Parts: sequence; C-alpha cells; structure tokens
Amino acid sequence: AGPDGRVVGVDMTPAMLKKARRAAAETDLDNVQFRRGYGEELPLDDAWADVVISNGVLNLMPDKGAALQEMARVLRPGGRLQIADILVEREVPESAKRQIDLWTG
Repeated sequence: AGPDGRVVGVDMTPAMLKKARRAAAETDLDNVQFRRGYGEELPLDDAWADVVISNGVLNLMPDKGAALQEMARVLRPGGRLQIADILVEREVPESAKRQIDLWTG
C-alpha cells in the first residue's frame, strides 16, 4: 500500500482480529486497521479498494456468490482481486465448521 495507502483487514473472529492488531502495533504500521465482519457483508464502502485479497476463506463461506459480489462491490473500477484458497474434494463436515479453533490458527 505504501506510506500513503491504507489497508483494512476483515475477520469474523475476535481472536484473529486481536492477533492482527498486535502484529500491526509491533511493526508500527499506522495505515493498517482491522474490522470485524463477514465476507458476505464486508464493512467497507462501495468502490473503496484498489485490491481485494481473499486468503483461505472463500471456501469456508456458505454463499460464495454473495462473497464474490461483495468483493466486486468494494473494488474500484479497474481494481484487482486475488484469491488464494484451498480446494477440497469432499464437503467439510458441519462439526468441523463449528469448531472455530480449527480456523483461527
């Protein structure tokens, strides 16, 4: 983002937000903030971002179409979308989806 850019991280879990905020504070990054939210309802304004990065969470979202629409909504015209994710050949069991500790590192 450079010194004049801004970065907003979004996560749904307080544990990951706390971890991210601690890491940002340790590196004295003033242009980074973190917000609690869901991929299907990003807490960002329309056409706000030059780049949206989804790192390993799209596969966890029940409504992938809604998440992709949200990513498109927050991107500025000509913005870029980068997705890094996991592909599984079978559905993740509901019991595993409910164990938040499996997803919070």
